Amino acid sequence: MALSRKTPAIIDRETSFCPGCGHGIVIRLIAECLQELEQDQNVIFPIGVGCSSLLGGGLETDRLHCPHGRASAVATGMKRVKPGVTIVAYQGDGDAYSIGIAETLNAAYRNENITMIAINNTNFGMTGGQMSWTTMPGQKTTTSPMGRDCSRSGEPFRFPELVASQFGVAYAARGAVSSPKRITTLKKYIRNALEAQINNEGYSTVEVLSPCPTNWGLDAVGAMKRIEEEIMQYYPLGEFKKREGR
Repeated sequence: MALSRKTPAIIDRETSFCPGCGHGIVIRLIAECLQELEQDQNVIFPIGVGCSSLLGGGLETDRLHCPHGRASAVATGMKRVKPGVTIVAYQGDGDAYSIGIAETLNAAYRNENITMIAINNTNFGMTGGQMSWTTMPGQKTTTSPMGRDCSRSGEPFRFPELVASQFGVAYAARGAVSSPKRITTLKKYIRNALEAQINNEGYSTVEVLSPCPTNWGLDAVGAMKRIEEEIMQYYPLGEFKKREGR
């Protein structure tokens, strides 16, 4: 007989993400890790603007919808006022990197004891699929209809590698939701990031390569395949800054 998997207590309803989107998987993993770490009743989510804002529709937990790009700044204030509470900023790549790069980088630079989860689907998902800082070279979006020209717009942005190499952060990693094996590894990364915060080790971040079938013009299977065959070649997976002693 197959064992059933219990739904984490803070997940109280279905989410409303597009079919094939990876946000729901990531939110489930975060909820599982929080419950396993006994932090599910001791957490606040500062939520970015965009698809990430739909997290609030699926979790029965304290959360705050932040001004566009400012979730890491809000998270900083929350943690300084409530240092014993686990603070998880949940943002998309457009919100965290394009609109909010100053706030995102400064939280990492100061090594704030927060966790930032960034969903990288290489575009502004909710607002119509515009080009973001993580859009792939040559990728067509509503604002790069001929394909991204990096000679004009700059190269795609690799946040975990930057903060791991330049700042004294506690933990930085990148995972993906493109296969069961990748999802299992991603959960370990998310748990490591949360544990770093719980143990007061400093700033932790996990970027997640996630599909956006709606704006990519692909079905769910094709979108996952694109992550494996194209996006991961530019955005390698792994832990770029491991926790001390781990």
